[in-house]
Amino acid sequence: MIGYYVHHHGGGHAARATAIARELEAPVTGISSLPRPDGWPGEWLQIPLDEGDEQSDADAHGQLHWVPLGSTGLRERAAVISAWIAAAEPRAMVIDVSVEVALLARLHGVPVAVFALPGARGDAAHRLGFEIAAVILAAWPPQATGLVTGLTAAAERRLAPVGAIGRLAPFPDERSAEDPHRVLVLAGRGGDEFSPTALDRARASAPHWTWEHIGGSGTWVDDVGPSLSAASVVITHAGQGALADVAAARKPAVVVPQTRPHDEQHASARVLAAGDWPVIVRDRFPDGGWETLLERASGLDGARWEQWNDGNGAARAAAVIDELAGRRSR
Repeated sequence: MIGYYVHHHGGGHAARATAIARELEAPVTGISSLPRPDGWPGEWLQIPLDEGDEQSDADAHGQLHWVPLGSTGLRERAAVISAWIAAAEPRAMVIDVSVEVALLARLHGVPVAVFALPGARGDAAHRLGFEIAAVILAAWPPQATGLVTGLTAAAERRLAPVGAIGRLAPFPDERSAEDPHRVLVLAGRGGDEFSPTALDRARASAPHWTWEHIGGSGTWVDDVGPSLSAASVVITHAGQGALADVAAARKPAVVVPQTRPHDEQHASARVLAAGDWPVIVRDRFPDGGWETLLERASGLDGARWEQWNDGNGAARAAAVIDELAGRRSR
């Protein structure tokens, strides 16, 4: 048995976890405050939210990320996870992401695989999570060096970049010859600069382009595949899930990183800008000049995304996790 903790913020963690869980050989139980995702292949343990007061030493004097004093939810979720570990006797646990849950599992004698996210992760809590982990999974390719900083040399040796993991299997860029000026704005749940006002200005500066806006303040769809397939260029934030989907569709992109903790999206954007990826990076959503920007982007070769997302990231991550669980069973 493998336990798989899924962070409840945003939709990317659950999508990634589901893709990996479906590739695992060992049976898996998901653990999260989220409801069970569609397609989850095993059991699902829904746990309470760890709500609390930020002023109540919620970071344990800077040593952890979120352990608010007096939080009933925090106490109950730790108790539920502990009871599950005692009953299920998991061979390993995957943590995406929580330093506190990783530490809880390791204190029960369970080896943990943790996910690294992009950005500056040298604070005490991140370092603790990385140092106790048996393996550190990274959902980006080995070629994308420098996406995470702050790891010790020992943690770096346990870092396993497996490639992007998204909701879509890769498919060729077959944009329409009849509609070669179609742009998709791909927004996320975490807030972004892609506001209706900003997009009105962008449309006005690129009148020859057909615009579609999904996510954020736009239309929400369950399957982004058809919209990505129809686009000539994608304007996207720099979240891992969005980049994985754009890469799967082999679409050239204009990447506008959004403000996130630990400089997460800006770190990804810097690595993309420095490499041979089919993107144009802008630090903020431009007020104008989109006609020229989109024409430049449409000339980039989307096939260069293959190294970022070759479709095998979930399988590689599952192989690492299965190996970790098997290592303990021998």
